[in-house]
Amino acid sequence: MKLKKAMACMLAGAMVLSMGAVLPAAASEDDNTLTVWTWDPNFNIYAINKAAEIYAKDHEGFKVEVTEIKSDAIEAKITTAVNAGDLSTLPDIFLMQDNSFQKYATFYPDVFTDLTDSGIDFSQFSEAKVAYSTLDGVNYGVPFDNGAVVNAVRTDLIEQAGYTVDDFTDITWSDYMEKAKVVLEKTGLPMLTAQAGSPDVIMMMLQSCGASLFNEDGTGNIADNEVLKKCVEIYAQMVADGTLVEVTDWDQYISSLNSSTVASTFNGCWILASIQAAEDQSGKWAITNMPRLDDVDSATNYSNNGGSSWAISSNCAKTDLAVDFLNSTFAGSTELYDDIISKGALATWAPAGESDAYNVPVDFYGGDTIYTKIVDFATKTPSNTTGAFYYDARDAVGIALSNITQTGADVDSELQTAQETLEFTMGA
Repeated sequence: MKLKKAMACMLAGAMVLSMGAVLPAAASEDDNTLTVWTWDPNFNIYAINKAAEIYAKDHEGFKVEVTEIKSDAIEAKITTAVNAGDLSTLPDIFLMQDNSFQKYATFYPDVFTDLTDSGIDFSQFSEAKVAYSTLDGVNYGVPFDNGAVVNAVRTDLIEQAGYTVDDFTDITWSDYMEKAKVVLEKTGLPMLTAQAGSPDVIMMMLQSCGASLFNEDGTGNIADNEVLKKCVEIYAQMVADGTLVEVTDWDQYISSLNSSTVASTFNGCWILASIQAAEDQSGKWAITNMPRLDDVDSATNYSNNGGSSWAISSNCAKTDLAVDFLNSTFAGSTELYDDIISKGALATWAPAGESDAYNVPVDFYGGDTIYTKIVDFATKTPSNTTGAFYYDARDAVGIALSNITQTGADVDSELQTAQETLEFTMGA
């Protein structure tokens, strides 16, 4: 009950923001048309339109009516519909950020269609990816884009320190930190850059162990989280060593990659599009996996950052059509994934990685078949508990991290404060 009260307060602002907005067309009455809410014309919208084009080859007259709506606006409109007691404003299909899925499925389950027994084979997707849109064993979403973490390394820079990409493959964080010191000594460059105040690196490290900021019962797990403490201590030590440099904003982070002022980065595989913007660096990058934590039994070299999944709303009157459409495309079409790979949309649907398009060498990354490698990374990524208050916990840890790295604050004290902040937000 406390959780529900807290959630109501948190989402009230979103409801107010969207009250004055005109809601786009709801579920279509045309038997061959499905309405869709999503964002980004060059990525998500392109993908759903291409999926419709492919599906229409065997289903004459089929089409989708897509309304471009930003991610946070979709969430606000869902909140408005629920609070108004009128779900008829919802489309047939909508896209939702993976890290928001648990929140909305927890508090607004009536918005979603249960896809558990729909015929979609969820075992063909990365287990970690499926977990984002699964609640209490019920599947509410069809996984879409791949957020598998890649460790992108400037081979020409690490060669100055006597290393190759193999020296950064399947290694531990202690090994990584020592090699980062050598790279700094030989090149004058940090191994990593990160946006100050953002705990993205911490969250990737945490998930690589299957660990979380929440316990399985939904309660916060920050203050006494030994894996989290290890992650924070590694990050803080690298900042102190000068092997990780914090920058002020996202633009500076991207600039560091394109201007040759950092030797590597690790992030969701979508970062590759930004790396490739520096065309003069073609052939100077390589892809491998991230380091794993020492002395943690569940530690792996794989993680995830970002991504989204498709949901069918309870307002959809053509559920069978919507399910078949998603099952035949995002859960069943190598043709689709072969096409949208040109937009940087990589699959977490394992069969896509076996297609010729995914096995094409990429000159920018030294002729490596990076797409097959990334799909493999995704299948090895541990799942973790995101919780309904994921972003609140993440923000609290971000503040703690800033205090630790910028003022030298005590790790235990800061994590305890973050725990208390989260519990206050949750009403616990």
